[in-house]
Amino acid sequence: MPLQPKTRGPVVVALLVLAASSPAWAAPPRRAVVLTQDVTRFYEVYDAAGGQPSAGQLDRDYLGQGSEGLRHFAQVRNVTGARIADTLGRRPEIYVAARRCLTVLPAVKRRLTTAFGKLARLYPEATLSPVTIVVGRGRPIGVADSSGVAMGLEALCAADFMHPDLEDRFVHTIAHEYGHIQQAQALKDLEPGDAGATVLRMSLMEGAAEFVGELISGAPGNHQHRAWTKGREAQIEAAFVADQDKTDLSAWLNNGPGTAEKPGDLGYWVGHRIVKAYYDRAPDKRQALADIFEMADPKAFLTASGWRPAS
Repeated sequence: MPLQPKTRGPVVVALLVLAASSPAWAAPPRRAVVLTQDVTRFYEVYDAAGGQPSAGQLDRDYLGQGSEGLRHFAQVRNVTGARIADTLGRRPEIYVAARRCLTVLPAVKRRLTTAFGKLARLYPEATLSPVTIVVGRGRPIGVADSSGVAMGLEALCAADFMHPDLEDRFVHTIAHEYGHIQQAQALKDLEPGDAGATVLRMSLMEGAAEFVGELISGAPGNHQHRAWTKGREAQIEAAFVADQDKTDLSAWLNNGPGTAEKPGDLGYWVGHRIVKAYYDRAPDKRQALADIFEMADPKAFLTASGWRPAS
């Protein structure tokens, strides 16, 4: 999950922001839950207004009646009735198109429940915070912090650069975010531009979430990297090693999905490969997950992983 908004091709979305603070929406449940009632409420308001609800209607009947997860999402990402109404006026098609994602939500909930159960078995110390599916202003796709994950249905549904299967897109993206909320707070509080926010550290943060998402759901969130990096592994990884100590992240993170010819966000991909190498090498898998989540020294972690650039 990146720490800053992204520009994603022709559709501008901000991919999953780690909130700097973590006000408690609700005490983490003993068992992870996936909540979708805010989506139902939004489309009730939307349909009653013929697809053109006013800012006042959205504030009163949608945001004002929303879950704790929706209220947190709105506060952190400045989602208001006026801003949703503005997006509805400029880009009504994304709210129309988002209905196609409603049909996959029951299966998404079932699969995520299984994935979170697997995380709890593999790592009993896991934080099992709630996941809330909401409708926002077209961006960001969501927010994640130790209180939970909130995902914007309309934004994720429009992110067609990601997994082409909608059900898989939701499952793997949310599983990635669930990896982030397990990470140590000191790591999550780093911002691009900070002295410690090197290409290596920030790529390992994203790579850890990619790996954990894959471990519990079956695939990483950035489905496109698998095809886009094929045959270019040595070139990409040699460039990564050369840049690992830089604090300019622009070549590796927050630079959009890119294209097959010029992929973006390759720090996710390299970080995933390093974290996977560490986990595969570790005899104690629970301790390996603790090391991944609590990572304090990225250089030591890299050395311990045994990872080497492809040749």
